[in-house]
Formats: sequence, C-alpha cells, structure tokens
Amino acid sequence: MWTSWLGLLVNLPLTTPCWVPPAKAVVAWRTQPGRFLVLLALFFCPMVAWGQTQAPPASAADSPPQSAPSSESSSKNKHSRSNEFLIHGTLFTDVGLALPGAKLRIRRAGEKKFHWESFTNSRGEFAVRVPQGSDYQMLIRAKGFTDELRSFDAKSGISESTLTVQMKKPVGGKS
Repeated sequence: MWTSWLGLLVNLPLTTPCWVPPAKAVVAWRTQPGRFLVLLALFFCPMVAWGQTQAPPASAADSPPQSAPSSESSSKNKHSRSNEFLIHGTLFTDVGLALPGAKLRIRRAGEKKFHWESFTNSRGEFAVRVPQGSDYQMLIRAKGFTDELRSFDAKSGISESTLTVQMKKPVGGKS
C-alpha cells in the first residue's frame, strides 16, 4: 500500500488528509524515534548546506605578488560609466499632467544625424546616457504639441543634467 511522505513518517495510509493532527504525529514520533530523526535530517540538512558560505579569500601574505594588471580588468574599465553624461527629466503637458510616449532624439551640436533616441515612460520620465566632452541637442516631439529643442553642455565635468519641460500646444492648431 502506498503512503504519503508524511504518512511514511507517522505510519498513516495515503487516504488520510494531508494535515495530521498534532497529537497523532507526536504519539507516532514518540513510539518510533527513528522516523522523527529522518524527518529532522530531511528538513535541516538542505538548510545547513544552503547556509554555508565560501571559504574566506587567502590573505595577502599567503598569496604571491601580482605583476601587471591583466587585460580583463582593463576591459571592465572600458565599459564603466565614469565618462558618461546622464540626461534625465520629466515631460509635462500644458496643463501639468505627465506626458507619456514622447519621443526624444539626441545629437551632438553641429551635427544633423541623431545618434540617441528614447521615449518617456508612463509617468513622463526619461533618462539617456551620452559620452562626456561634447555639446548636445535634444529634440522633444510629442503628438499634439510643438517640438522643443534643448541644448546641453557635457564638457563642464558635471556628470548629469536634470530637465523638466512643459510642452506647449501649437498656436492656432488643432487640439
């Protein structure tokens, strides 16, 4: 006769409900302590193994001295964000509501081609990273509003610029 895993420990058949009254379980564990120990082992061994940590790293005295830095560490620095400029902000409608889905296009000042593009989220927020060291222009385009062109100086050493824009309806245009 098949038994459930709990029934295996307290010697109850499979037809019993999954919940075993505490009194029956205690009586079975008192009369058969070996099954109780199996339950403890099944429950606590995975928890102990999961809670173990890695051995601490060897101290500097035990390890041999390192020579020149490897190419792996230099490749990590290649993708660091220390030389990036963050442009972030929020767009609002003319009545002060968040403007989701507006298109943002960014280019270097003096160029015609836009190299970065983003859209505002459901709360009208955006964030775009560009390399430092240039002046940038951002064209903001949203349906039903006039286009906005904003300029940024990413040469000053400051790593970010916060922008809050309230878009305007076109004069004499459709609403």
